[in-house]
Amino acid sequence: MFRGVNQVNMDAKGRLTIPTRYREQILQSCNGEIVVTIDTEEKCLLIYPQPAWEDIQRKVESLPSFNVAGRRVQRLLIGHATDIPMDGSGRILITPPLREYARLEKKTVLLGQGNKLELWDEQIWAERRDAWLEAQPEQDVPDELLTLSL
Repeated sequence: MFRGVNQVNMDAKGRLTIPTRYREQILQSCNGEIVVTIDTEEKCLLIYPQPAWEDIQRKVESLPSFNVAGRRVQRLLIGHATDIPMDGSGRILITPPLREYARLEKKTVLLGQGNKLELWDEQIWAERRDAWLEAQPEQDVPDELLTLSL
């Protein structure tokens, strides 16, 4: 399970080192084989251990192809999905199209989200985080969230 916020520098070639606290988990769950794709709602990337991604891809592929929203998600998520192995030093190479989509520069944020990691440009992350913290709660809060106790 991935948790926490990590500031990670990316080099000019698009390589970044996965924090040590996640490496062992990635090696054990998928032998260092990960899949990176875009987030369809935010300018960030989603990083999945390969077995977790395969479950998601099966669900996305099963969406009706004549449904406009389903087709959009298929094209964006599966179309951008890229197999990226973690090297022996714990680094991954983010491809230019993925870096361009998420507007990644040198300073990035790797955010644990349970079964996946999100990769953000540090400045975009700070702006979005601050906006979410300042936002008023929306009226359409799911019932499940209303019953949650923290």
